[in-house]
Amino acid sequence: MYLWCIYYIFERKFMAEKRTMTLNLTETEMNVLEDLAAKKDLNKTVVIRQALRLYQMVDQRIREGKKVFIEDSMTKDKSELVLI
Repeated sequence: MYLWCIYYIFERKFMAEKRTMTLNLTETEMNVLEDLAAKKDLNKTVVIRQALRLYQMVDQRIREGKKVFIEDSMTKDKSELVLI
């Protein structure tokens, strides 16, 4: 439910008015973007939008004093996600 709310807020706030920008990426960054888009069967714009939503959610949680972890489903080892 929380993720849906973040998505809805982001969608309403940022997607209503579409603006165009130029994004300069290194070849390595572009390769990563293209690889993610191909693996997820999405276009590059959608991948970048999803990345923004994820970053926004993680940033919000951290600003609220919460921690964000990634857990290995096999070993149950946890790693804390830290934003720079």
